[in-house]
Amino acid sequence: MSKGIFITATGTDVGKTYVTALITKALCDNGINAGYYKAVLSGAEIINEKIIAGDAKFVFDCAKIEKEPNDYVSYILKAPVSPHLAAELENVTLELNTMYNHFNRIKSEFEYITVEGSGGIICPIRLDSEVIMLTDIIRKLGLEVIIVASAELGTINHTILTVEYAKQQGICIRGIILNNYDDKSFLHRDNKRIIERLTGIEVMAMVEKGAKRLNMQNDKLCSLYKEI
Repeated sequence: MSKGIFITATGTDVGKTYVTALITKALCDNGINAGYYKAVLSGAEIINEKIIAGDAKFVFDCAKIEKEPNDYVSYILKAPVSPHLAAELENVTLELNTMYNHFNRIKSEFEYITVEGSGGIICPIRLDSEVIMLTDIIRKLGLEVIIVASAELGTINHTILTVEYAKQQGICIRGIILNNYDDKSFLHRDNKRIIERLTGIEVMAMVEKGAKRLNMQNDKLCSLYKEI
């Protein structure tokens, strides 16, 4: 039986892919057969006229996973916009069942699989005759979430809103990770304290800028993953 977790964030460019890479690397470095999946990626890179799922490639390179990154993303879209708009521009129909079936096929390859979301938690995936939100993917895959948040000014508001929305959607939050954290900053230290106080959820790791590893015990990290 595989185990999985879903990584979401308080917004775009908070560091979700970076933290996902550190998590996956930490597992692999401890001899765990760990892998990655992403349902929809927009803003793909074009290298030598080939479309590349850049987020997946970053994670695979960081964790030294010798597989083809594109094979672990269900939909790879070129436009650097929200998935629903990228799909519309490229005339691609995003299907929840396709994502579900793809995930079920690839999860059998790994003991632990880390699933990365798109954008923040309130991310529209499809908005036409059918509405698919990111939270629909989380529930369809049967996963719980870790929220990646910035350590910087404004994060209290963004993090609490993300937590409350996830709870309203019936999604279990396993913890919060603060990215770009500076322990010398009184603001960052206070943000951590207040987030924990107002949400009742543990900030389980603080990731400094440029960090090469996740500062978390492997047993604790593994305990966050749910059987799927």
